Amino acid sequence: MGTEIRYDPNAPADSSAGIFGLPFSYEESKIVYLPVAWEATTSYGGGTFHGPEAILNASSQLDLFDLDVKDPYLQGLHCLPIDPEIKRLNSEAKALAEPIKDAFGDVKDNPELQANLKKVNGCSAKLNQSVYDQVMRILQDQKIPGLIGGDHSIPIGAFEAAAKVHGSFGILHFDAHSDTRNAYMGFSDSHASIMRNAANRVSNITKFVQVGIRDFCEEEYEFTKSQGSRFEVFYDQKIMETKLAGTPFSKITEEILKDLPDKVWVSFDIDGLDPKFCPHTGTPVPGGLDYAEAIYILKTLARSGRKIIGFDVVEVAPPLDKDGSPLEPIQASDEWDANVGMRLIYKLTALSLASNGLAKWQG
Repeated sequence: MGTEIRYDPNAPADSSAGIFGLPFSYEESKIVYLPVAWEATTSYGGGTFHGPEAILNASSQLDLFDLDVKDPYLQGLHCLPIDPEIKRLNSEAKALAEPIKDAFGDVKDNPELQANLKKVNGCSAKLNQSVYDQVMRILQDQKIPGLIGGDHSIPIGAFEAAAKVHGSFGILHFDAHSDTRNAYMGFSDSHASIMRNAANRVSNITKFVQVGIRDFCEEEYEFTKSQGSRFEVFYDQKIMETKLAGTPFSKITEEILKDLPDKVWVSFDIDGLDPKFCPHTGTPVPGGLDYAEAIYILKTLARSGRKIIGFDVVEVAPPLDKDGSPLEPIQASDEWDANVGMRLIYKLTALSLASNGLAKWQG
């Protein structure tokens, strides 16, 4: 597409326009975002269902200039609408899942809960197919997909689509949690199982690099060890101990990235960051990366010659009222989680474009 500017990028954004206040259509855009309002199997705090809308609302506050990548927005950034059918499916699955969660997943002597579990897993399968179909279209149209969650269960269909189009690739996974539980509480597509599901279902994912992990069970620890060199886990405790011992973060980053293949999908659970950046996320954990550290890793990845073939940013949750709905009216202070999330998405957008040769580096 051309580089004609159809508005003043230095002026306030039009909040009624598209994401980041931009006017680009699907056809004009090199980056296409897929918002997925889904949290059916969330096992602790809620609110990620409202994440996509909160991020879209906050995105008009972004200044488009980027110090690293020249005018990334000129390549066209477009967000697909939030699918009302997925929202309906989420409501159905969430209601069915609640009594299963209350029983801590123990359904073996309860035919009603067994039926509920089967239906929830069926709803998740429909979600996965929808995400697969939409991401496949984006990839086949030679665009880069960016998923906006929603909980961390949402990208499995995207991984499957990427494997079909790109062949083998690696996943750079930022998270407080390993997400390698086996069908947590019986939910085959739990947010707590996304990386185990990816490992078991998508053979073209040849490398998983997990960063910031600090809350995990023994089963997950043993699973990642059982995968041999396919999984490399950079536990938050080890990262911080290495930093405190005086190792430059650049060296730590070099170690994190060194074994990733040429094509990389970035899967970013916002709770991989220090919770001061995401206080309302569903399962915050003390510790985590500073925002600047995460950006440094991502920028180093993009400058390494590897291609970022897609990304997801998940588990962003706005503060909720007592009835579980977003606070109204939203005050600037209430947008903090969404503000951080949308800025991370824009940075990932710029770096994805640069890594694919679609936008130029500054300087």
